[in-house]
Amino acid sequence: MEAQMETPMESSVDWKRVLVSSAIVALVLALAAGGYYLFQSKKSGAAAATAKEKDGKEEKAKTPVPVSVAAIASAPISAYISSTANLVAENEVKIVAEAEGRIERLFVEEGDFVRQGETLATLARGDAQMLREKARVRASNARIAFNRAKDLNTRDLMSKGDYEKIVMEKEVAEAELGEAEWRLSKTTIRAAFTGRVTERMVSAGQHLRPGDTLFTLTDYDPLIARIFLPERDVISLQTGRPVRLTLRAASDISFQGRIRQISPVVDQSTGTVKVTVEAVQPPEAVRPGAFVTVDIIRETKPNAIRIPREAVIRELREAHVFVVEGTVAKRRDLTLGLEEGDYIEALSGVKPGDRVIVAGQGALKDGSLVKILPAKT
Repeated sequence: MEAQMETPMESSVDWKRVLVSSAIVALVLALAAGGYYLFQSKKSGAAAATAKEKDGKEEKAKTPVPVSVAAIASAPISAYISSTANLVAENEVKIVAEAEGRIERLFVEEGDFVRQGETLATLARGDAQMLREKARVRASNARIAFNRAKDLNTRDLMSKGDYEKIVMEKEVAEAELGEAEWRLSKTTIRAAFTGRVTERMVSAGQHLRPGDTLFTLTDYDPLIARIFLPERDVISLQTGRPVRLTLRAASDISFQGRIRQISPVVDQSTGTVKVTVEAVQPPEAVRPGAFVTVDIIRETKPNAIRIPREAVIRELREAHVFVVEGTVAKRRDLTLGLEEGDYIEALSGVKPGDRVIVAGQGALKDGSLVKILPAKT
């Protein structure tokens, strides 16, 4: 077999292929090296950022959190049965006209304080005085006739029938005089009891008929509230128990009261019992009709561990607070008891003298550094 000889053209093509392959390999290596460099740069940058963030968090963790604290103390705390009602005056009447006539003069206005028997208004007296004078004359004549007849009857100089007729005429005349004097007295309208005029419904010169309403008179003492409580809440109550009353229109106005009456029956339609509460020396700002919250003491603990309500953090059925120990906040889990106003009883978890954080505890963790702010004066 004869050996085939390469031609110069074929040899040139092979060299070109080698050169192209080498260039491709070099390019791939360059790209790989660049990618590796970029990867390492990003990795280094990410590591640096992570380290910086970690350092920032550590620095932040070392910065004390400003907080406000309050000392825990033992004090009385109570649980209440609460309800709402309107305070009403127990004694309130409508003053009505008992005789016909025209109002001659008014002596009081709405809001005036009056005493029992004080004159509120007067009616024109002319007709009533004239009728009384006529009745007085008839009664006087009847008495004179009776005295004469009595003397004659004693001496048997007058028949029994004539005597009895004169006696009857005397009695009728005296009754008519009494009626005329009563009508004259009713021209003066007087206060039925000591109290305050809360409404005036008439004007001077107005003509009245018997039964027309002139005034509403209200006795501010006592003021009472009628509340309706479930039967289970009333079982432990007794008359005389202290009650706290608070105006709904001004929650800073509170005053004392007492249970005066407890209904002996349960309302079958509602299952409630009526309890009548009496206010004890209410402030002058309290008026009949005022809407109040009635708090009846159910239970009192004289030496409870009280925590400010704002310090307690609730999570579902659990609750905790943060207590300052030196410069560190420590979490304390609580068992809660009675609640009254701004305070909650702690059955476990803290003790009197502990300083509990009341502001700034939202971002705290167990062991966080804290800085106690000065108390506001």
